[in-house]
Amino acid sequence: MVIETGGFGVQKIEVFSWPTPNGHKVHIMLEECGLPYEAIPVNIGTGEQFKPEFLEISPNNKIPAIVDPQGPDGQPISLFESGAILVYLAAKTGRFLPQGDRARFEVLQWLMFQMGGVGPMLGQAHHFRMYAPEKIPYAVDRYTNEARRLYGVIDRRLAQSPWLGGAEYSIADIATFPWLRSWQNQGIVLDEYPHLKRWFETIAERPAVQRGVKVLADLRKPITDDKSREVLFGATQYQRR
Repeated sequence: MVIETGGFGVQKIEVFSWPTPNGHKVHIMLEECGLPYEAIPVNIGTGEQFKPEFLEISPNNKIPAIVDPQGPDGQPISLFESGAILVYLAAKTGRFLPQGDRARFEVLQWLMFQMGGVGPMLGQAHHFRMYAPEKIPYAVDRYTNEARRLYGVIDRRLAQSPWLGGAEYSIADIATFPWLRSWQNQGIVLDEYPHLKRWFETIAERPAVQRGVKVLADLRKPITDDKSREVLFGATQYQRR
């Protein structure tokens, strides 16, 4: 399945992706910016992320990755890592990343907070609470408590600022929102974070966000079979390629 946007003859950005929080970051950004794109599914449950042609553009065998036929110098450019893609698309369009140094670095620090903290730690909380073959109390408690701490950091920030990066909606918000959509599975009670809840509900109402989280969503199935679990969490991830 390929999802295309844009008119006839328009050079589309190719988005190699899957409906995960990191994939949704880029889907949302493209929708917010109104850029024409083609969503090319990479089924991470069946191992498509390990195919040589995908590794050419994403050597870390992770989605998403993009190929933009109209790069900064007019030549094609490929990028992996969702945060880098958001910064690139912001630079390409002049949107969702302020131009002034002070405001830009304010946004970038919260983008790095998502990439270095929110994504990895909430991912671990989700894994040990939902997917681990054995429920290890130490791991569940450790990552659930860290999830709650991170939600608290965000809530305190949003008590002082309407958006994570400051006065305007930005790539920091776009990056963080998808990771919080599974708050129930992370052991979170959203009502305990009223400022975050206000922010979350405001973003969820944006039409571009609603479109973005639907991209490829009908292709994703629950992880229930042993093969998918092995591909995602087992030895396949650690083979040298």
